[in-house]
Amino acid sequence: MNQVLLVTGGSRGIGAATALLAADAGHAVAVNYTSNEAAAESVVAAIRKQGGKALAVQADVADESQVLAMFSRIDAQLGRLTGLVNNAGVVDVSARLDEMSMQRWKRMFDINVIGSLLCAREAVRRMSTRHGGGGGAIVNLSSAAARLGSPGQYLDYAAAKGAIDAFTLGLAKEVAAEGIRVNAVRPGLIETEIHASGGLPDRVRDLAHLVPMQRGGTAEEVAQAIVWLLSPQASYTTMSLVDVSGGR
Repeated sequence: MNQVLLVTGGSRGIGAATALLAADAGHAVAVNYTSNEAAAESVVAAIRKQGGKALAVQADVADESQVLAMFSRIDAQLGRLTGLVNNAGVVDVSARLDEMSMQRWKRMFDINVIGSLLCAREAVRRMSTRHGGGGGAIVNLSSAAARLGSPGQYLDYAAAKGAIDAFTLGLAKEVAAEGIRVNAVRPGLIETEIHASGGLPDRVRDLAHLVPMQRGGTAEEVAQAIVWLLSPQASYTTMSLVDVSGGR
């Protein structure tokens, strides 16, 4: 069976590393992006250069109509989906709860939680044996923040990732008998651009002393765990929350 994978937020960071590694493992990869088409096309070009098959697909995962259009395009151009990595996500500037706005919370949960539910729903409709599919795997991107709470910085982000943990556990049980495995990876301090977008570009360096391994991780190290969870080698692994956090 052809392996067809969608990686949301696949144009940079953990998403891009996952797309490249999954393509190397034989997946045809749909690289989703919201606005940075050039970055997504760069990932696609790199995959094609190594002999893989890839497609850049634009969609804001918080917009249902855009998500439906994205899945239809993948159906038509790559074939029936066998894997989903729910990686698209945002943080905001460091703040306490009493400094946050409703607008910030809505954006945080629309993208990080509703977006993951939307994409997973469409993936299940294609992968589940109940719907005529051949099975597959979903990997959600949670965060060590779901355990740590991120007080004084990203409390709302931590709450959204806590929701992803609960969603992962519930969906895994719901579709386990339908050929779909559902797991989550919870990265810790990882060297990606997301910290700069939250106004703390040096966050990994500044907090590395709190990590038992005394360093931040790389996007590639997280991607290794994700691609393993997608693979046949993880055939009996579902409902797992895998920490990739250097012991933090």
